[in-house]
Amino acid sequence: MSDFVPMQKIPRLSRDMIVTEKIDGTNASIHIDEVTGNVVAASRTRILRPGENDNFGFRAWVDANADILREILGPGSHFGEWYGQGIQRGYGLPVGDRRFALFNVSRWSPLPAPSYGTVLDGRIPTLTVVPVLYVGPFDTRTIPELMEHLRTHGSYVAPFLNPEGIVIFHTAGNYLFKKTFDGDATGKERA
Repeated sequence: MSDFVPMQKIPRLSRDMIVTEKIDGTNASIHIDEVTGNVVAASRTRILRPGENDNFGFRAWVDANADILREILGPGSHFGEWYGQGIQRGYGLPVGDRRFALFNVSRWSPLPAPSYGTVLDGRIPTLTVVPVLYVGPFDTRTIPELMEHLRTHGSYVAPFLNPEGIVIFHTAGNYLFKKTFDGDATGKERA
């Protein structure tokens, strides 16, 4: 017999969840090397290299702000959504207005909810955190209430009445789920 593999512990469902607004942009990340301090921009699937498609200007934004990003974020991988004018929904932002919203609200945003696109440091006002809509016990009745609130009042990242949906993080399970207004049952159509 090969090495023993134990059954994983099962997290309790009756624990907290953190619900944030799902922003419709393009997934992006910033990686800061602990040893060298090098700052690297990436999309969801690849490192953004010079001369290649830079993910709607994300690489140029990271390059322009590398020193401050290194200072604010510190070593590690920092995931978020690059959104704004010309990217997916655009959120009604003016030409050239694009922003990066970090996903890890437990690290970057004051909890409990709500918070509204918290800016991390005034030196880069386009570096924010996804808006927190709810922090509390996991309850499936809360999810439609939050969706209806978004549908009625619009996005928290900009005055925009067509938000994409929400992301639910189950803290004990350490797992993310998303719920969107469009295509929730089938997912996005890929060309």
